[in-house]
Amino acid sequence: MRLKKSVVMVGMMGSGKTAIGTQLARLLEVPFIDSDDAIVEAANRSIAEIFEREGEAFFRQKETQVLERLLEGPPCVLSTGGGAFIAQANRNAIAAKGVSVWLRADLDLLWQRVRHKSTRPLLHTPNPRATLAEIFRARVPIYAKADLTVDSAPNLSIDDMAHRVREALLTRADVLEG
Repeated sequence: MRLKKSVVMVGMMGSGKTAIGTQLARLLEVPFIDSDDAIVEAANRSIAEIFEREGEAFFRQKETQVLERLLEGPPCVLSTGGGAFIAQANRNAIAAKGVSVWLRADLDLLWQRVRHKSTRPLLHTPNPRATLAEIFRARVPIYAKADLTVDSAPNLSIDDMAHRVREALLTRADVLEG
């Protein structure tokens, strides 16, 4: 198989973008890049620190710059932060250079995956479950604009999901050559 464009994993926090993206990259024998890791490396501080010191607007600006730079590179599997696809500029950049894949998961599954993690700055609120639900409701219509949608389920392994994504990519001759 030959990957012709970068595959950009989009979706909510906890949808599995990094874990599934890593496995997908192994299946396709291409590099895996996590845009959040690239932001941390460029800023030399954690995302939580960036949010705390500089604010979300600054983080989103850096996220766009890093995403555009990564999309200029050779085809890879690229995992993005949950909010990356929300910005129209990011959606345009992804559409121009890659293919977006929404890992769709329901709210209960997302909550099960993120509720014990302290690395989610947007959930540092008095009621993180309600905050997650609010973010979910606001973002789902935007994620629905992704080029491909792959549904997640609690009984599917990371490997199962990576194979599901690969099958979806095979429907796009402009992305993956079988």
